[in-house]
Amino acid sequence: YHIFVNSYNFTMTKNSKVSQDLPDTVANSVLVGYRSTGIGLFGVVMRFTGMPLEKIALFMNSSQVTGKNQFRKSIRLTFQDGFLTPYRVVGPSSITAWFLQYSIMGFAFQFFDRALSKMVGVEPVCYGQDLMKPPNDTEAERSAGYKVKYLGKTLLVPVLTGGLESWVSNRAEVQRYFGVDKFARIQSRINANPIIRSAGPAFLANTMRNIIMCNTTFVITPMTYKRFFPQEQKNRSSLFWYGLSMNIFLGNVVAITQQALWGQSLDYYAQHNGRIRYKEVIHEGLQRDGFKAFFTPAKWSSRVLMNAPAQGVLPWFYHEILPSGEDTILGAAKAVYCSPSQIHESLLTERSNHSRRK
Repeated sequence: YHIFVNSYNFTMTKNSKVSQDLPDTVANSVLVGYRSTGIGLFGVVMRFTGMPLEKIALFMNSSQVTGKNQFRKSIRLTFQDGFLTPYRVVGPSSITAWFLQYSIMGFAFQFFDRALSKMVGVEPVCYGQDLMKPPNDTEAERSAGYKVKYLGKTLLVPVLTGGLESWVSNRAEVQRYFGVDKFARIQSRINANPIIRSAGPAFLANTMRNIIMCNTTFVITPMTYKRFFPQEQKNRSSLFWYGLSMNIFLGNVVAITQQALWGQSLDYYAQHNGRIRYKEVIHEGLQRDGFKAFFTPAKWSSRVLMNAPAQGVLPWFYHEILPSGEDTILGAAKAVYCSPSQIHESLLTERSNHSRRK
């Protein structure tokens, strides 16, 4: 944690007058906690609100919906017991998983990226305001050994992050897929060790999907934006739409195949007493519907409806809403951290500087 905090350049910390009265480590730690908590709460609200879209996507990518009119069948299954049916599958574990998934994952990627970069002696993936700068010409002049180490590190970081994300969220996703009661009944028939139970079924397919989306969000999007996007058009608005387009037309196009494999693996899991053989799941899907078992425009669009709203709005929330509360949070931290005499001295200094400026 402190490797990350001490190595990261927080713009708000440098610009905020309040933060100048706190040690850098304290101010940066407070901002990390504030931003992570804010993003976590944002994720809970957005995912809970969008539960009908998530259930439609889950049914679309399962073996319960085949043949024609798959979208209509998915909507019928989603609301088969009334309008509130999608929300009844949300339990405490889902709320916790959503919060952890959104609050930890961005931090985890940056932590792994910076720790491994320092370990092998390469630069971390570009981030924040660095995206708005022109590409560095010296990057093309790096040695072959440096490029191999950078590539290896950059491929490994999303694997670690995606695996951690799946460990946090997969079991809760499975619970929302089956429903709380049905999943509990299935689990009661299966004698699995605690580690497998905590990871949840179809963990591999879930991890592959998260690795794909992590690569899209944290590696491919910032690197291609920095290097290939026209410099004169770089701004927050263009980054928002570029990131959303990459999410919809690249990440989700590939990830939908793993989402479909995950859903069909869970159906296989329920029918075969807790066993999943991916080779058989893929074979049965291809035999039944061909490649359409894993990708159709309808499956892709349902996945986009579920995934894009939260991820599309997140940059705006992160860059426009969260910063407005940072001075208040730092002020509260200052009141707790600093002694009354330090606060009084700081106020006197600020008043003196203000008088001199006048």
